[in-house]
Amino acid sequence: MIRRSFIGLGLALLAGTTALAQEADRSDWPGTVVIGTASPGGTHAIYGQGIASVISAHVGVPASTQQTQGPTQNLVLVHGGRIDIGLTTMGPAFEAMEGELDLDPGTAYDDIRALFPMYVTPFQAAALERSGITSVSDLAGRTVGAGPRGGTGGTYWARWFEALDLSVDVQNGPLGDQTSQLADGRLDAVTTAAGLPIAAFSELETLAPTVFFGLSAEEIGKLKATVPYAEEFTIPAGTYSAQKEDISTLAMWNVAFTNSEMSESLAYEIVKAVFENHDEMVATHASAAETLLENVTQNGFMPYHPGAVRYYREQGIDLPEAVIPAEMK
Repeated sequence: MIRRSFIGLGLALLAGTTALAQEADRSDWPGTVVIGTASPGGTHAIYGQGIASVISAHVGVPASTQQTQGPTQNLVLVHGGRIDIGLTTMGPAFEAMEGELDLDPGTAYDDIRALFPMYVTPFQAAALERSGITSVSDLAGRTVGAGPRGGTGGTYWARWFEALDLSVDVQNGPLGDQTSQLADGRLDAVTTAAGLPIAAFSELETLAPTVFFGLSAEEIGKLKATVPYAEEFTIPAGTYSAQKEDISTLAMWNVAFTNSEMSESLAYEIVKAVFENHDEMVATHASAAETLLENVTQNGFMPYHPGAVRYYREQGIDLPEAVIPAEMK
């Protein structure tokens, strides 16, 4: 009886010590986590809600999303400590690290740290069937919505029209608003970049007969040399009801990221929660089907957060030297 009492006391003390250790481990965690997404109608806005739900339920920190202009602005906000996690594509991330970000030129973002790969973002366009527009070359002389200026589409489509020698009147604004303007005839087309399927595009084709298109082989050849972080991609037929054939285009990977100030233990728990609750992520948006450990190495240049590195090494993933952060070397 006495021996059992001492054993019970020992277990109680051990439990108390473990609880205190866990509490101490959380001492540098924030009271809440804010995730920067994008404008309504795009995939980031929906996917970010899935991250927030997983963090709230499985990490134990209340998490919420904040609508932003998209990937480029998210980099500025995370770098400035105004949000905790941002969602971006590899193109803006590369430019930020090189000090060439459109919204903050001359500042090298050497403090951003990747957490986990999200999904591939293909560049795509939509026009009403009655317009006769079926290709990017048809956009010459037209008024085209390209989404928010800080989004991936808003960043690259304007550059690409110029690279392709197309004179296009590019308008920026929330993607959902621009597809409504397209349906009303106030825009000739909408070009964007987002995970599949794009909610705003799916809604658009319920309003009017719609044509979806990407880039021609010649256009891909011209543009690929200017964006080494982009890859050729096929949007499968049937992604949208009106899409009867595959669409060829370019695409960039998305990554969820933070800055080097985030607690190592918090970053670890967030990454673990996302991968170990994959079904919950997919239930939020189908694009999360690509949020897999096998895609961790799709990021070949953006340093991972030490907490993410620890989790990936535990899973047996061999990370290239380029994505090991300076603080771990």
